[in-house]
Amino acid sequence: MRLRPSRADFLVEDRIPAVTAWVERTTAHLPELIRAELAEWSAVMLNGSTTTPRRRPGSVRTIRNHLYATLPALNTWIHTKDSLRAVSRDDVLDVLPNGGTARSEMLQGLRSIFQILHGRRLVFTNPTARTRVGMPEIRTPVSLDVPVLRRLLDDPDPGRVAIAALLVFHGLRPRQVRTLKLTDLVDGRLLIDEQRILLAPRTRAALNAYLAYRGREWPRSGNPHLLINRATAGRLIPVTGGWINTVLGIPAQALREDRILEEAHASEGDPRRIADLFGLTVNAAQRYAATVDHTSFTEHQRRRGQSSPS
Repeated sequence: MRLRPSRADFLVEDRIPAVTAWVERTTAHLPELIRAELAEWSAVMLNGSTTTPRRRPGSVRTIRNHLYATLPALNTWIHTKDSLRAVSRDDVLDVLPNGGTARSEMLQGLRSIFQILHGRRLVFTNPTARTRVGMPEIRTPVSLDVPVLRRLLDDPDPGRVAIAALLVFHGLRPRQVRTLKLTDLVDGRLLIDEQRILLAPRTRAALNAYLAYRGREWPRSGNPHLLINRATAGRLIPVTGGWINTVLGIPAQALREDRILEEAHASEGDPRRIADLFGLTVNAAQRYAATVDHTSFTEHQRRRGQSSPS
């Protein structure tokens, strides 16, 4: 499979998706029938289904996370099972960890696989039905040091500065950053998911500098996305989350969490305000609000001082 040019001189993507090839490599040691069943699951997850039971396409990250979480169970079953149809509820209970994040993630992954296979009539029953998931372990968010933020915002790379500004000042989700389109920038505002976000002066300056850089580097690119690189400039797809993390040198999610923590501190732990500003549920916002009185967070803020990127 290869990229073929279209009449408009764009490259039309007709290659095997990278995640499909990754699933094939990751499951290569499993029995043939189990490999085929997992290939069907990943295809439905990636592309969705227009036949009953209908399903919307999922994300590549979800596919990877679910398969990673279920590999210990799959590696246990290959000694006694040649197909997932032979897996019973007792088999599932035997491989599940006792509790915590590991149990939650493994059961969610297995539930995803068996729900799809049962819906496609590739297994007789869903052995994960009526099994309690349990609560994952809750990690206390930690803010970043100011010098880290300043290095990103003062970097000579226009792309790095633009990405950092969107995360540091506005706390966008990494997915939102990488899928931003040029048309989402209107009169100094961002239009995202029906929200109108007024850009900070530093963010406007960073985006203007990046757009000038983009125009010099790829003057003929027709990619509608704001952020592009050598691999995407001649295509119509967004950059990947891995590329953004590589450009930043730290996970983009860490910058988003730092911004949310700053807002939690400024609002004295108001979960409603946090939820409204960053598109979180109230329960998710509570995780950040709870850090305001958290001893380790208070000490970190004291050492961090009153300085902030401006």
